[in-house]
Amino acid sequence: MPVHKVEPKNHLKPSNLNGISNEQIEPHFEAHYKGYVTKYNEIQEKLADLNFSDRSKANQNYSEFRELKVEETFNYMGVVLHELYFGHLGAKGQPSEALKKKVEEDFGSWDACIQEIKATGIAFRGWAILGLDIFSGRLVVNGLDAHNVYNYTGLIPIIVLDTYEHAYYVDQKNKRPPYIDAFLQNLNWEVINERFEKAMKAYEALKDFVK
Repeated sequence: MPVHKVEPKNHLKPSNLNGISNEQIEPHFEAHYKGYVTKYNEIQEKLADLNFSDRSKANQNYSEFRELKVEETFNYMGVVLHELYFGHLGAKGQPSEALKKKVEEDFGSWDACIQEIKATGIAFRGWAILGLDIFSGRLVVNGLDAHNVYNYTGLIPIIVLDTYEHAYYVDQKNKRPPYIDAFLQNLNWEVINERFEKAMKAYEALKDFVK
């Protein structure tokens, strides 16, 4: 089986943010994000080395194949979600009129959407994600307890908030709310607007996917 590998995207590493220090970013990017890259690649090598007899031993209670497949999703989503997170940090621009209109349609108001993101960020242990559901065309906020736990199928991420303690412990110790406030103040709306525009195009292409 071919081995799929990923490389860390060093250009996504942010610096000089407001309320999120470089000292906080350093271990988050270099240890956590790059750690997921390393482990995902190791898992791909192990899966490629398994022969068909190894796969025939697959078992839902415990098997090497099951453990590799579980950790494959954990580490790969750890890579992707962190790239989305780091990729839209660096305060810049404003929400587009199209995004604001869509938020108001789906949440009732801009403030209601922000409060939903904040509450989800407090309630869940891993991530809070504002994304577009390609099946309904609605913006929704998805809460994850881990990279691969409670993910919406078909959700295109637009705003991705990391709520693991490793994202804020250097700066805030165990105080998550001020970190979430700092995160929202550091968003690059030019990146987010582009994600939203692409997500809407994807929805138009896929809205009849389920008939």
